[in-house]
Amino acid sequence: MITARAAATFEPVGRSVASARAFVRDTLQGWGFPDIIDDAVVLTSELVTNAVVHAGTAADVLCMRTDAGVRVEVADHYPDRELPLQSSARRLGGVDREGGRGLLLCAALATRWGVEYSSTHKQVWFQLDLPDRPAGTRSAGPALPAEALPVADTRVRVAVIQIDRGGVISAWNDDAQAMFGFPADQVTGKPLTDFAAWPHTPGTSTGIAEALRLSRWEGSYGIRDADGRITPVYASHLRVRDNEGAPSTVCLLVREDERAVLQSLQRSPSVDAGTSERGGATDPFEVFIGSPAPDDLDGLLQRTVERARDMLDGDAAYLLLATDDETELEVRASTGLPSARQRFARVPVEAGTSRYGSARMPAVHEDLAVIPGAVPLLADTGMRSVVTVPLKVEGRLTGSLGVAAEAPGRYTNEEALRLQFAADRIALAVERARLNELERLRRGSLSFLVEASDLLAGTLDRDQTLALMAQMTVPTLATWCAVYTVADPASDPELSYVLHEDEDRIDGLKTLLGKLAPPEPVPTPGARVWTAPAEAAHSAALRSSLRSLGLADITRTAGPSTSLATAAAVGGETVVLPLVARNRVIGMLTLGKPTDDHFRQEILELAEDLSRRAALALDNARLYSERTAISQSLQRSLLPPELPHVAGVEVDVIYRAAGEGNEVGGDFYDLFTIRDGAYGFAIGDVCGTGPEAAAVTGLARHALRLLAREGYGGPAVLERLNAAILDEGARSRFLTLLYGELWPQEDGSAILKVVCAGHPLPLRLRPDGTVEPAADPQPLLGVMEDLELYEQTVTLDPGDVLLCVTDGVTERREGTRMLGDDGLSDVLSNCTGLTAGAVAARILRAVERFAAEPASDDMAILAMRVPGLHEE
Repeated sequence: MITARAAATFEPVGRSVASARAFVRDTLQGWGFPDIIDDAVVLTSELVTNAVVHAGTAADVLCMRTDAGVRVEVADHYPDRELPLQSSARRLGGVDREGGRGLLLCAALATRWGVEYSSTHKQVWFQLDLPDRPAGTRSAGPALPAEALPVADTRVRVAVIQIDRGGVISAWNDDAQAMFGFPADQVTGKPLTDFAAWPHTPGTSTGIAEALRLSRWEGSYGIRDADGRITPVYASHLRVRDNEGAPSTVCLLVREDERAVLQSLQRSPSVDAGTSERGGATDPFEVFIGSPAPDDLDGLLQRTVERARDMLDGDAAYLLLATDDETELEVRASTGLPSARQRFARVPVEAGTSRYGSARMPAVHEDLAVIPGAVPLLADTGMRSVVTVPLKVEGRLTGSLGVAAEAPGRYTNEEALRLQFAADRIALAVERARLNELERLRRGSLSFLVEASDLLAGTLDRDQTLALMAQMTVPTLATWCAVYTVADPASDPELSYVLHEDEDRIDGLKTLLGKLAPPEPVPTPGARVWTAPAEAAHSAALRSSLRSLGLADITRTAGPSTSLATAAAVGGETVVLPLVARNRVIGMLTLGKPTDDHFRQEILELAEDLSRRAALALDNARLYSERTAISQSLQRSLLPPELPHVAGVEVDVIYRAAGEGNEVGGDFYDLFTIRDGAYGFAIGDVCGTGPEAAAVTGLARHALRLLAREGYGGPAVLERLNAAILDEGARSRFLTLLYGELWPQEDGSAILKVVCAGHPLPLRLRPDGTVEPAADPQPLLGVMEDLELYEQTVTLDPGDVLLCVTDGVTERREGTRMLGDDGLSDVLSNCTGLTAGAVAARILRAVERFAAEPASDDMAILAMRVPGLHEE
């Protein structure tokens, strides 16, 4: 029956042979089979050499532990070589031959062995049975000659000192008196620290008080004797309790040069396991991890926990990495545990409830049921005993490695020392890989934030900004995202945008969040956990389970009804980051993970940076939207209302204001009723564009209407408007204006009286295609005080068209070319027979097609047409 497995693959390079030997030796040491290590290492070395050196292929090594011994399988990927027959020893090759020697050794050393072929590889296996030993015996090492044995006094003395829970000596035996010169009555009742000279044991930072609290401890320190001299001792501490439950520590001490009496056997690799075929030292990191080592941090950590579990024959193993300030440990790899639930979970290091109090020193917990919460990571996992050791680099805590078992009392101080030895091998490599990963994350974070800033700065639309915020976080930072907005401090947060990496779950997620009370808009920076979504998910799962059991009445409980798919989507960790801009909370960015998943701290820090940028972009979009709405409202007030219906005359207007978001510029038009049967019309151009020009536009349009309805004629109207513009002082701008009055006639014609003050001349189109100016040029307004203007009378016969435009039409440019008056006349001449609206549309189309670039000037087109006699 196979009780444990360990496997590794070795590349076809020379150093792989030494790595394979180290792998097998370390595996068998971890399984406690020292008696067969040498034979297994020799056989593995020969078989791996055949694969990687002679066959030139990778070698797969599989070790399987059974109750009787160990089976080792070595497979290569070159199945076409000739297989020597096992029936003849001669056919296996001679001892001097380079090939076939591994099979000879298998036949000589292995209990059983064989060769198996498949279509893709060849496998040689051997089995080594454990030697028969009397029950209760244990191998403590190789047999040594007498001269190699450690030297001790004629009589080996073992001092037995008992320390109570307060660190005070309560018992002192005769050997202790002989070794240190103090009788028992002189030391009993005094603290051990009065006599102990405690240099820290090399490789640990454990103090004397800490050592006395541990269940087991071994190490070196000194005892000050009666003459004041320091006697170096080697000690083994065991913590016990008496019949009344009072704890105490029993210390066994021998002289330092007799440490072999007490020291537990440390299974360290032999010289063979640590040297390469070229004689150089093998990296001790590779001895534990194997070769080749994983390139990525996650692969390295996962390989570490798997090797640690196999080495100590555990049911589970885990590795935590310390944060930069070493106040918390973050779960990064595990095996035999629900990794999805624990990955990236954090545990504080300092002692206390739900904290990791033993992270800074090796520790053995013989039964977690006795001390609930001693290792929070193992709560509710079924693990009873655990050994944990720190990962340290230059005395700084960088992580913690633990191996756990389901049975109590599985681990002792010996296993802790072995695991600590392995942790020391890999600590530097793990820290180097962690720093490399952090550097990659930081570079990626900078690139991410630069790109995010560019995208957010590229829009001032509120809805688009909300969508960008969610799309940048999903799935890069989170599985789902929800953005809440706060209109003002007195308003409740509003769910504004929801996104999930699975589009099919967006509607369900939006429904669930819509039924939950939104998170509190707290301005405190940083991410805070929001438990409401996960609680709703768990409640939904419970109700679904009860419903499946037919407990319909029980399921009628308060709470949102949620599908299990949606519940799973939000069942993990959910965090809320405030969106603070200009010292005001304008919303919250909510990020979530699926069931039992956690956020990495680096991701939360990146999300916090993003939330600050997103908040400013969202507030800028809000301010822009508000100002745009105000601007558009004011601009719409400057535009004329609906054009009046003029009996017997077609009128159409096209207006384009330059500049994004502008509805009114420096150009303007108007058509209004003066009195029954008389209409006023105007088209003008204020110098410049934008709000300043629009202000003069409003002044001109309202003044024209007021003065015309007061009965003033065209020249008088423009002269008074000129005076009003000059009264504006520094804010005044000159104005070109075509103003006229229109009287439709009963015979189907129309009489116009026009004044053209510095404006492009109106053009008259005859039915035969003739185009001619319909007025003479006169001085523009807003320049000089005394103006002498006059009006001209124009009669539009049936079929005639009067076209009035601003200079945005005639001055349309493409390089050095300009449309001009002649170009406009040519376009108009081809508009015979068209309605007023069609004429205006054709003029606009000709202007747009004249140049590839968008128009940079305001533009107004006013077309009036008298229908022909044959038209209804």
